Amino acid sequence: MKICSLFDGFSGAQLALHKAGIEYDKYFASEVDKPAIKITQKNFPDTVQLGDVRNVSSANLPPIDLLVGGSPCQGFSFASKDHLNFDDPRSALFFEYVRLLKELKPKWFLLENVKMKKESEAAITDLLGVEPIEINSSLMSAQSRQRLYWTNIPVTVPDDKGIMLKDIIECGFVDRDKSYCIDANYYRGGNLKRYFARSSRQLVFSTPTDFQFRKLTVKECERLQTVPEGYTEGVSNTQRYKMLGNGFTVDVVAHILKGIKR
Repeated sequence: MKICSLFDGFSGAQLALHKAGIEYDKYFASEVDKPAIKITQKNFPDTVQLGDVRNVSSANLPPIDLLVGGSPCQGFSFASKDHLNFDDPRSALFFEYVRLLKELKPKWFLLENVKMKKESEAAITDLLGVEPIEINSSLMSAQSRQRLYWTNIPVTVPDDKGIMLKDIIECGFVDRDKSYCIDANYYRGGNLKRYFARSSRQLVFSTPTDFQFRKLTVKECERLQTVPEGYTEGVSNTQRYKMLGNGFTVDVVAHILKGIKR
């Protein structure tokens, strides 16, 4: 198989392929973030880096069997401040995925994105020609992370593995079964007001009864995203938090990709 991953990040799709037991002979990655590229090449040195997605075309790729990607989602999200949707230049990169899907005509494709307003979801569905399946990462990890997956791979919602937040923290106490969703800004840490009033930026408390707290460690965030511990070592912690927040929950994508084998 030949794989092309757009907005590849730290190559969570490549991790998922390995977890799914899917063999491939070439993996092409489109990414511009240098720390993420460094981590990918550390772990998967045979990855062929293509650079900016806007410069990728069928002219510089062989026939592709699987096209995968999670385009920048800030303009689609319910949390988007301005509700810009397709007018947001970050979310406009989604159309590069559509362009390459039409150009490359892969046998299989997978697009991941956040829960969004119904009109945006419907527009993506119309362009890709398949209905999305909604999967919360909480079924396969200790993190509540609702995502939509548009794919022509046969897939069902996975069974709940029963992994709890208390199971993955290195020390301390938590007041929830599942972590709030980590994002690319998690490196900034949180505070009590944001945590309790806005239900974001997961905190870990020193004891069950006081309010001394810390943010999740990088290792804990790797566990939330079902990334092997230490996989993101080699860049600053700030960059590690960012790429983990932007990335896939690997086990969810692996669950979807197993449909190729079926």
